[in-house]
Amino acid sequence: MRWQAGNKMALEATFRELQVSFQRLHDALNTLQVGFGDKPLQDEAALADGLENAVLDLMGILQEARKAALKARAAVGPPVDLDRAWRALTICQERFHDIERQFSASLVSYEKLRELARLGSERGGEWLPWAGSIKQSIEECRQPLEEGSRALARCWQEIAEHAGATSVSVRTTNIGQRIVAKPSEANDMGYERIT
Repeated sequence: MRWQAGNKMALEATFRELQVSFQRLHDALNTLQVGFGDKPLQDEAALADGLENAVLDLMGILQEARKAALKARAAVGPPVDLDRAWRALTICQERFHDIERQFSASLVSYEKLRELARLGSERGGEWLPWAGSIKQSIEECRQPLEEGSRALARCWQEIAEHAGATSVSVRTTNIGQRIVAKPSEANDMGYERIT
């Protein structure tokens, strides 16, 4: 019974870690979002608006992932419902993959970072430190993304281990049957039959 309690505690702790890692990612994206509010006011830049929209999209997807992570964590609390946890974690994983893809394509790609650096150097003035600050904030999102990925992997591992620990194995054997003729028939047939 102690092993099961420890196993359950590890399951809950792992899902708690997932929520913490998603909170860190939210904080990093929020810091990046605040940086877009600090952009120079004298000019508009389509690149800055596009990057800001990408961050807003990421925050929306992250909110969906966080809701799914919360449902998964609730499912591993008393009483443990691994099926419900698995379903919620699946949604969480899908949303997290969406975040990773969009982050790579819309924010941290070489082309986007090069355009951001060019915007700062071409416009000069307040744009140069702003572009540097945004680039730094984008880079600071990488670590929470990696932590989120590792936390998701640990959640899947815990579900697999917990499911394996509670599984039931059924084994059947075929012994065969013995058919014996009645004593009067045995004399008539002269033998006993075994299959």
